[in-house]
Amino acid sequence: MSTSWRHRAATHRKALDLSVLVLLFAVTFTGLLLTRALASGPLALWPGITLSALACAALHRRRSHPLAVLAGTALCTMALGALGYLLTPLLMGPLLVAQYATSLSTPRRTGWNSALVVTGCVVASGLVFPSFLDSLVFSVVNPAAWILLCAALGSYRRVRREYAVARAEYSDRQREEEARHRVVQERMRIARELHDVVAHHLTLADAQAGAVKHLVRTRPDKAQEIIDRLPETTAAALRELKATVGLLREDTDPADDLAPAPGLDRLPDLVESCAAAGLQVTVTVEGQRCPLGHVLDLTAYRILQEALTNVTKHGAGRTAEVRLAYAPRRLTLTVTNATAPGRTPAPPGPDGGFGLISMRERATSAGGTFHAGHRTQGGFEVVCTLPLDTLPGSATDSDHESPAP
Repeated sequence: MSTSWRHRAATHRKALDLSVLVLLFAVTFTGLLLTRALASGPLALWPGITLSALACAALHRRRSHPLAVLAGTALCTMALGALGYLLTPLLMGPLLVAQYATSLSTPRRTGWNSALVVTGCVVASGLVFPSFLDSLVFSVVNPAAWILLCAALGSYRRVRREYAVARAEYSDRQREEEARHRVVQERMRIARELHDVVAHHLTLADAQAGAVKHLVRTRPDKAQEIIDRLPETTAAALRELKATVGLLREDTDPADDLAPAPGLDRLPDLVESCAAAGLQVTVTVEGQRCPLGHVLDLTAYRILQEALTNVTKHGAGRTAEVRLAYAPRRLTLTVTNATAPGRTPAPPGPDGGFGLISMRERATSAGGTFHAGHRTQGGFEVVCTLPLDTLPGSATDSDHESPAP
């Protein structure tokens, strides 16, 4: 079933359910006419129509009261058999649907017990009221087989649904465990880096301070020499600490931790920073701009930032094109870097690099798609599509191009 039909079914559930019941009644009515055409004697039509309508109407409550609906449809089916109608799959349609719904929505033991009870009742009525030329195959074996088959189908569907739920829960637990493991590993890595970089300098500075304390009265010249070297030690510690912490930050992150997260409104600043590094960026916007959510705006900016960073570090050419295409339901980001004539673009890091992995993870977490690869005409291209929660018709066909300064 396509997405549009699923959406319609979800929004018009009552109308769809009513249509199904009307169609099922039409099928049951066809079974009545077929039995009357094949019967050796006349059969009362209106009692059969009434019982079929009652059985179909009872199915409206099959989700909330499956066992009661199954009992009601079974009684209507047995009454049809008592009237002399042949219990074909067409005529037994309401009972088969009720049995399927019962096996689907009740525990396994309850579903199979109800199926056996209904089968026994229908078989007993077939033995007491032979419905078609006194044939046990048509009056007993055929109804029992169809009831048990529908019970098996409903039970199979219920098992598949339970398996899907259990698998989803297991996947969630696995992701949580993996996330906790990654957090622990990252904390250990950061602690190890900070210890290796800072501990040596701080230990040396502490030792120098202790030596000054002991030498300041006995050998003031030596103490002064140590004090003169102390700023060099602390300055080296600060430089390496800043370099280590800088590895945990984006290149264009603001120094103030309380500053708002960047978004596409910071794109001109990003283009200027690329221009300062020698990369000329051309930005093209297609469609009408629309406000983005905080998370989506940050995701779009980070993807463009990482893509342009890759171009700066790995691109063979010194130009790049950025295209933002706004559509009613999606935003498409495209970053393309051309190569100079006769030059081959360098790959973006070993095995695709961590930048591509980061961009793909950001796009996937926002419900979008991501593709990156070399172009046949040369260069490298990154294409990312992010879903938007905007009203249809918000995009236009107006384009404008703004070259980088």
